[in-house]
Amino acid sequence: MKYERDERKFDFHDIGLAIKKAREREGMTQEQLASIIDRDPRTVMYHENDGQHPSLNVFYQLVTMFGLSVDQFFYPSTSADDACKKRIDILLKSLDEKELRLVETIIRAIKDAKETEDA
Repeated sequence: MKYERDERKFDFHDIGLAIKKAREREGMTQEQLASIIDRDPRTVMYHENDGQHPSLNVFYQLVTMFGLSVDQFFYPSTSADDACKKRIDILLKSLDEKELRLVETIIRAIKDAKETEDA
């Protein structure tokens, strides 16, 4: 079996922008984020604005810190519905039992309202 070199290059710009939006949504500055991930603020700026690839460890820290799903970037053919479910799953994993019960109640209420609408 012959193996050929994979010449694809991953464009980090879209993930960098998603990280920037998530950071801003949290009210965090580039300097604060840089301190958390132990990097220079310019490095954060390069990741967010220039699409510079971070190390795997920094990448992991960034996407897990902000609860970002990277599937939409790595597998663009995945449906938006699947990507949304994965983002929700990530968020659910951060909740305690009481918060999960509240989310379950809300989902049941939405489902019941939809069934009432359809009837």
